[in-house]
Amino acid sequence: MQQLFLLAAVICFGMAAIKFCTARMKPNTAPARPKRSADLTAEEAKARMDENPALVLLDVRTQGEFDAGHIPGAVCLPVEMLAADMPFPFGKDAEILVYCQTGRRSADAAAKLRKLGFADVSDIGGIVDWPYETTTD
Repeated sequence: MQQLFLLAAVICFGMAAIKFCTARMKPNTAPARPKRSADLTAEEAKARMDENPALVLLDVRTQGEFDAGHIPGAVCLPVEMLAADMPFPFGKDAEILVYCQTGRRSADAAAKLRKLGFADVSDIGGIVDWPYETTTD
C-alpha cells in the first residue's frame, strides 16, 4: 500500500513539473499574422474597375514580382519609389486602387499617396487574395 502511495506521489509530482516547464516554454510555431483589412474587398475593387476603366490600378511590388503575374491593366510602381519629387504618370484627382502581394506594402503605399495629396486612393490588399484573372503580359 505504501509503495502504491509513493508511486502516485511521484507521478503527480512529475506531471506538475512537466506542466510547469511547458507553461514557461515559447510555442514552436510562429504566431499567426493578423489579417490586415483592405479599404476595399476584391469584389468591390473588381466592381470599381468594371465601372471606371480610367481608374489607375497600381501594383506596388517589385518589377520581378509584377512580371511573374499581375492584375490585367495594372501599372507597376514599387512602393520604394513613391516620393514627393517623383513625376507621377497620373493626376492627383485620379481614382487609384493599390495592391501588392499580401497587403502590407499596399497599405504603406496608400498612406504615402494620401500624404502626397492624392485624394481618391483605395487599398485593395494583396494579389494572393485576388480571385479573378491575372496575367504575365
